[in-house]
Amino acid sequence: MPEHYLAAAPYFGWDLLRDVQELLRYAFMQHAYEAGTIVALSAGIIGYFVVLRGLSFAAHALSHIGFAGATGAVLLGAAPIAGLLAFTMSAGAVMGALGQRLRGRDVTIGLVMAWSLGLGLLFTALYKGSAGLAIGILFGQIFGITSDEVAVTLVAGLLTVLALVVVYRPLLFATLDEEVAEAKGVPVRGLSIAFMVILAIAVSEAVQVVGVLLIFALIVAPAAIAERFTTRPSRGVLLSALLAVLFTWSGLTVAYYFPYPVGFFITTIAFWSYILARLVAPTLTLARKRGREPRAREEQVRHSP
Repeated sequence: MPEHYLAAAPYFGWDLLRDVQELLRYAFMQHAYEAGTIVALSAGIIGYFVVLRGLSFAAHALSHIGFAGATGAVLLGAAPIAGLLAFTMSAGAVMGALGQRLRGRDVTIGLVMAWSLGLGLLFTALYKGSAGLAIGILFGQIFGITSDEVAVTLVAGLLTVLALVVVYRPLLFATLDEEVAEAKGVPVRGLSIAFMVILAIAVSEAVQVVGVLLIFALIVAPAAIAERFTTRPSRGVLLSALLAVLFTWSGLTVAYYFPYPVGFFITTIAFWSYILARLVAPTLTLARKRGREPRAREEQVRHSP
């Protein structure tokens, strides 16, 4: 939270209207809610496909690769988001071209991820400015986001969601049954590359909220919870997006009243929500316990468009 706002004691009470007015009292909070909502929606939607395709580790690796790009851009005097997009989109395209072969390359991805972090550390050491910028990239700095950055986030978010809407049906088909989709003429490899590039844009957006190290909170956790409560892809996507927005709004609200990082609150809420979901999730959890996971996947195929 910006230091010049710390002297003002925030109001909190049972008057909900006044509570909302208090939360939206300052421009930095308005920008945080605007950017957070956009990022959460796109992260929640694409996160459903990330979980369904088993690409959680690859998505996490993209964020670490983006760290090297962001710090490199800062070193060259450019905006961090430019470096983030350049590195994550390039890496995403390569991962997408690998297709199914990506799933068996955890060691390679892990090594590339570690090397990217090391590269980012080198760029940070060479940068002569404030080290706070690197910390912001690692853990997010949503309370410092400007109106121009909100506008950039909005454009990136709209492009992400629009692209997913365009490829939704063939992407879902290829995700649920790649061999049959390929046999029916669906461009599986092209879709895989397109999806990873869209994911790279979504990851770059989300970094502004939770940073590269905490990206799982918005991309993976809501989708993992949604998958436990419904086998219908359309409902799963909607529930995942709603949960991501709920986690973000809750984290921002709590962080307004307590002097601790907003990323901590968002990730904590997401983590315990996932634990709670594992305990109470109905149909799918029971199906897995009884060895019926293939049947759950059949349900997803049956309800796909």
